[in-house]
Amino acid sequence: MSVNEELTGAASCTPVNGQQNHPMENFLRMDRIPHIWCPTCGIGVTVNCFAQALERCSISLDDVVVVSGIGCTGRVAGYVKVDSFHTTHGRAIPFATGVKLANPKLKVVVFSGDGDLIAIGGNHLMHAARRNIDLTVICVNNFNYAMTGGQVAPTSPKDSVLTTSPYGNFEGSFNLPHLAESIGAVYIARWTALHIHRMTDAMVEGLNKPGFSFIEILAPCPTIFERRNKFGDGLDRLKFYYDNSEIKHGADPREADVSLRGNITVGTFVNRDRPTYMQAMNEHLQKRIGDSFTPYEG
Repeated sequence: MSVNEELTGAASCTPVNGQQNHPMENFLRMDRIPHIWCPTCGIGVTVNCFAQALERCSISLDDVVVVSGIGCTGRVAGYVKVDSFHTTHGRAIPFATGVKLANPKLKVVVFSGDGDLIAIGGNHLMHAARRNIDLTVICVNNFNYAMTGGQVAPTSPKDSVLTTSPYGNFEGSFNLPHLAESIGAVYIARWTALHIHRMTDAMVEGLNKPGFSFIEILAPCPTIFERRNKFGDGLDRLKFYYDNSEIKHGADPREADVSLRGNITVGTFVNRDRPTYMQAMNEHLQKRIGDSFTPYEG
């Protein structure tokens, strides 16, 4: 692997007809580039890793649907060159559920932020995980409502300074791996925007896992969160991840809380099996109706 590949996780461009092609042009809608994300924001890294994960899984882009809600990460749906939907705030998971139930053969991915998925969308997250809908949920957590000005979010650590907590946040925050485990997700992992290869591995595992998978990515928000909390720029934040991340596969998610300046537990926390929503429905109706029942396959 080249130095460029090791640092960026991306293969080098391949010249075609004497011109350099962008390595992501088969995956991104290049007519919508440049994107809106700030320099050193971690969202672009997660998109790159997601593209590599799809390639490694040998999934046809024609069979992939990406659904996002509102927010910085919500813009992912508008940039990827697959069938996608940029839905209303907090409604990414129910929309994705409808897509999956209408055509179970599709690989449906929810790619959105902590404010969208955990705050206004929290109820939908809870019930999709409870039902074990076959979705891969990628939650980019930058600890604030970045697009709307940097308000306190359900994931903002205690003492963090934001526009609605100028003297420091006094509220408790959600521990997302613990939350996902308690509501029934069958695959749960957390990585930071620094861990590009491990993040890609987690996405591959999540895409291949039948049922509700939840992957949390901790990402810098240099314009608001890092600046207001004096973490420096995005590169400084990546160094913080390097110095403070502790890889603990199989760790108890209850012990994976994130504090403002403490150590960060990362890894694959949960990988278990239980029937998906579709499997449970078919099994139940087969028992009740008998041989006259035709299993639903979309």
